[in-house]
Amino acid sequence: MAGSYPEGVPTVAGGKRQQFGTRFLSDPARIFHHNAWDNVEWSEEQAAAAERKVRENSIQRVCQEKQVDYDINAHKYWNDFYKIHENGFFKDRHWLFTEFPELAPSQNQNDMKDLLSENKGIEVPECRREHRPGLIIEEQHQCYSNSLGHKTQALPVEENVTQKLSHLEICADEFPGSSATYRILEVGCGVGNTVFPILQTNNDPRLFVYCCDFSSTAVELVQTNSAYDPSRCYAFVHDLCDEDKSYPVPSNSLDVIILIFVLSAIVPDKMQKAINRLSRLLRPGGMMLLRDYGRYDMAQLRFKNGQCLSENFYVRGDGTRVYFFTQDELDTLFTTAGLEKVQNLVDRRLQVNRGKQLTMYRVWIQCKYRKPLLSNTGS
Repeated sequence: MAGSYPEGVPTVAGGKRQQFGTRFLSDPARIFHHNAWDNVEWSEEQAAAAERKVRENSIQRVCQEKQVDYDINAHKYWNDFYKIHENGFFKDRHWLFTEFPELAPSQNQNDMKDLLSENKGIEVPECRREHRPGLIIEEQHQCYSNSLGHKTQALPVEENVTQKLSHLEICADEFPGSSATYRILEVGCGVGNTVFPILQTNNDPRLFVYCCDFSSTAVELVQTNSAYDPSRCYAFVHDLCDEDKSYPVPSNSLDVIILIFVLSAIVPDKMQKAINRLSRLLRPGGMMLLRDYGRYDMAQLRFKNGQCLSENFYVRGDGTRVYFFTQDELDTLFTTAGLEKVQNLVDRRLQVNRGKQLTMYRVWIQCKYRKPLLSNTGS
């Protein structure tokens, strides 16, 4: 469920993207010398004008009947989006490894070793989850061994445990990627613009990547992509807001969860429970990475009156929805879910169309939050 309309990624010689915050506009006369400028300070007048514009485009709200339609048929609107654009709308996000080095080759294992060495005596639980009625890993799910390259059919959960057990120990053949030592999940994968760069860049045989999207059309495009390798990746359809639907991995099993322009696409009232559920999937020491729309981004200012669903939440012309965050709102979501702040930054970027002599002010927020390490007496 990608929602980035669109993304700006300035590059330097050799094709490597500069980390944001490194290209400053010190001379206004040079504004059209580059496609983008970083950390652009807003004047008081510009900030006031943006706030005024948002007040104006929020006066007339979408009627309740249509709001219900956008919510109930959200999957239809996203399926229609991907049927129209397929894999031609978004560019592969190679900037990920600059902004999120946790995804880069060899970085992941070293980070976890360093973290654990600083906390000797603290035990990281292995794959374990609570046994709850209705929590069934479907029989048709297959286990893919990314080190051996072969498939084994998963046994039904009922054959491995009894109902008397209060906890279910996950065995090696019960979920895709169970033999991996480093697991990444991207929520809202779209057509794979994040997943495929990770798989192509990180050849660690111990890595396994999961990716899911609300749109079955998007997931089908991922699965039929020539770069899709089921021995290293598992793509599945999932509704981030569906509290009754389980993820195909146990609690405390993921090292990284990626949220790139996806949290903004769901109803604000459902965000906290969605983050809470994802937090439980992280291993102690695991990281949640987010990049999403910030308050007063150009996209928010461009909405017309009558497209506002609720405060800072809008519907696009194609029926997909988008929310615009503040840093504090995101901090509250993550810390309420029990995560610790590592990074929470605003990326204010001035994008330039040199051909048309146009300037576009973008506001994005980038976050990293870590799940605390638990003592061996913790639950």
